[in-house]
Amino acid sequence: MTTTAITGGRILDQNGERSGDVLVDDQTGQIVEVGPSLSGDNNLDATGCLVSPGFVDLHADLCQPGREAAETIESGSRAAALGGYTAVVAMPATDPCIDNAVVVADVLAAAEGALCDVRPAAAISVGREGAELAPMGELSSLGVRMFSDHGRGVQDAGFMRRALQYAGSIETGDGAPLVLAQHCSDASLARKGVMHEGEWSSKLGLAGLPAEAEELMVMRDISLVRMTGVGVHFQQLSTAGSVAMVRAAKAGGLPVTAEVSPHHLTLTDQACATFDPRFRLDPPLRTASDVAAVREGLLDGTIDAIATDHAPHVPDAKERPFDQAPPGTIGLETTLGIALTELEIPLTDLLPLLSWQPAAIAGLAAEHGRPIDVGSPANVAVIDPEHRWTVRGTELASRASNSAFEGHTLTGKVRHTILHGSPVVRDFEAAR
Repeated sequence: MTTTAITGGRILDQNGERSGDVLVDDQTGQIVEVGPSLSGDNNLDATGCLVSPGFVDLHADLCQPGREAAETIESGSRAAALGGYTAVVAMPATDPCIDNAVVVADVLAAAEGALCDVRPAAAISVGREGAELAPMGELSSLGVRMFSDHGRGVQDAGFMRRALQYAGSIETGDGAPLVLAQHCSDASLARKGVMHEGEWSSKLGLAGLPAEAEELMVMRDISLVRMTGVGVHFQQLSTAGSVAMVRAAKAGGLPVTAEVSPHHLTLTDQACATFDPRFRLDPPLRTASDVAAVREGLLDGTIDAIATDHAPHVPDAKERPFDQAPPGTIGLETTLGIALTELEIPLTDLLPLLSWQPAAIAGLAAEHGRPIDVGSPANVAVIDPEHRWTVRGTELASRASNSAFEGHTLTGKVRHTILHGSPVVRDFEAAR
């Protein structure tokens, strides 16, 4: 048995803020003692830091299998650990697609020894093509709890209804329900849009993607939730109308949850005026009023989680002209710093959005996002809220460098990360 003591910090979790050192055991992977003046075989200095449950990301592209030039499970998990994440839900837009037991097993095998828990999401439809349901029952037996036709969204309402009914009929061994996560974009409206349709798309002469493309699918799926009684998780909400509809659905008692990404909380479509493809995103950056509405939804509980929407691309792809570059930005290492620097949200309100609320949505609450108590799994992030650093994409752990926040100076970073009782990040450096 090897123990590690996290000393000198203050604990902040579901039970509030309090003083105390934390002793973890790498053999059991649990917290074995919380109290004053603890020491272990190894000690991690947390002076001036906050000790919290590790973060859980609901939405990351790890690209393996098939797109390893942009990212691998190893490099993505390293970036996640440096960002304070102890668990990441890997999206299924791989090649081949994560839509069958063989690919799920391959992803799980590749994730052994990763610096965070990697839980694959599977596609709702085979190949994310919206024609044939993926074998959700079989995949749930392998531990898959989230399904998403990531990047496309289920276009056919009847197909989505059947998917919800199928998911609602499946009983999982751990009792956690299956979650259908929807990328909301009506393809008939989105067409070839490359940025938000509005004042700036008109000025720049770029094809616009209207807010209604997102909002129509949000409205449709809320109606399907009402019809079937089966919940939906809305990915990457970006418009005021979407937030308002989710707020009303929750007020009506419907089982819906929602996430938002850091770039939709902080950047507007005006950033596209530079024609810099780092700002080519999907959903696109919206207006200042949309950003304000999304922030309000975060504060009033309409939005349940901040998800990174980590979307790595090889450099050549992001160096193409704006309208030819693929959408996306990396975000696993920067999300905490962006939230602390750009949002007027105290850590007491921010941590639920990064940790235990997404853990509950993903069906990971038994292992991640747990309070810092004796007997809890030792999946822990130690946050230095005063650490100042500048985002340089080429210096991050991801194989890709396409950060929409390149050059931004942020305040706040994870100093240490503990996974199953073992330090995987020490003093801002990931384990080798």
